[in-house]
Amino acid sequence: MARAEPAYTCSPPPLYTPRPNPRRQAGLSSDCGQTALTHFDVVIIGGGASGLMCALTAGQRGRRVLVLDGSNKIGKKILMSGGGRCNFTNLFIEPECFLSANPHFCISALDRYTQWDFIALVEKHRIPYHERKHGELFCNESAKDILAMLVDECEQAKVRIQTHCEIQAVAASDKPGQRFVIRSNKGEFSASSLVVATGGLSIPTMGASGLGYELARQFGLKVLPTRAGLVPFMFSDAFKAVSERLSGLAVDVVLGTDKKSFSENVLFTHRGLSGPAALQLSNYWQVGEPIAVDLLPGLELPAWLKQQKKEHPRSLLRTQLAPLLAKSLVQELQTLFWLPWAETALAEIPDAALLAIAEGLGRWRLKPSGTEGYRTAEVTLGGVDTQELSSRTMESKAQPGLYFIGEVVDVTGHLGGFNFQWAWASGHAAGEVV
Repeated sequence: MARAEPAYTCSPPPLYTPRPNPRRQAGLSSDCGQTALTHFDVVIIGGGASGLMCALTAGQRGRRVLVLDGSNKIGKKILMSGGGRCNFTNLFIEPECFLSANPHFCISALDRYTQWDFIALVEKHRIPYHERKHGELFCNESAKDILAMLVDECEQAKVRIQTHCEIQAVAASDKPGQRFVIRSNKGEFSASSLVVATGGLSIPTMGASGLGYELARQFGLKVLPTRAGLVPFMFSDAFKAVSERLSGLAVDVVLGTDKKSFSENVLFTHRGLSGPAALQLSNYWQVGEPIAVDLLPGLELPAWLKQQKKEHPRSLLRTQLAPLLAKSLVQELQTLFWLPWAETALAEIPDAALLAIAEGLGRWRLKPSGTEGYRTAEVTLGGVDTQELSSRTMESKAQPGLYFIGEVVDVTGHLGGFNFQWAWASGHAAGEVV
């Protein structure tokens, strides 16, 4: 069903209230009019996935909620995710699919707001969706459907949203009921609870900043080192020219380090390697560490090559590989691994040479010079130390009323909807108690 462009895309008045959605019979109450209020029960800094989920959850409890966002529109990463279709969750959410210095931290929130809960919300709004491989769920039509759903829920819960809002200072307050004062270019606000949902450093062109980490440090919380995650690899050695020539080619492989591997496709780019397997592995890769590519997973390569030699003695090796790998890739592999035998019939290639070729095809060792960094990273690894937070509420143990949710926290999911589920779950956990 076609949806009108959500109201948040327009320029906001001094304190922005979304216009009532024409699809609802009942409009917003007069309590959510244009009169500016400076005190709120909850102020949420960040209008992304976790911030909006926290806002609607708290609003549904009758809390007076204000969302502050520095961008010109909320939910930008929702809109760009999944190629514009939003991979909003996964059918197979497990704690093992999340990285954190404290791997048990995410369990409580994920158990109390599951993928099934979010799917029920999607179905309530009659958003058509479909499953892709590995349990990934995507919108049939557009990521705008997910954002419109969250905005609808916020409207119904009388949540206020202020865009174009630059946070200038945040301070603790000793006034009764006003634990925090937030100063911004849109005015000064006070709140009983302050939720930091600012995201990480990934994709700075979408408005990413280090504000959340600065606020954590300001209030005495430890912040673990951050780095780009779910990000393509780059190369500066001879492989860079190979990847440039193969740019645009996707191949199903097993890609791994000595400790972790993923069976998915890789995409050759002008800079190196991207695609699901590369992005997944980037979360586990350490600078200077080599990676290995199995180009023909499932084949016992030494035995297979000997079999080809026996059954097709007069054939060239590239001819036998042609049905299995793209011609352009075979040409590159020939140059790398069997150039002296390129025009030699299989029967005349020594078994020792075939074993060396099998090693090259099954364990092609590459050494990335680095990753593309935050510029193209989908997530930020590290962040606010989970030891500083309650796993049940996301509240700071040291600063009552201060909460951290979503990507700013040291919890990072695998590719495939896991990071959105963490956003929904952590936002819901805080929204239930603020």
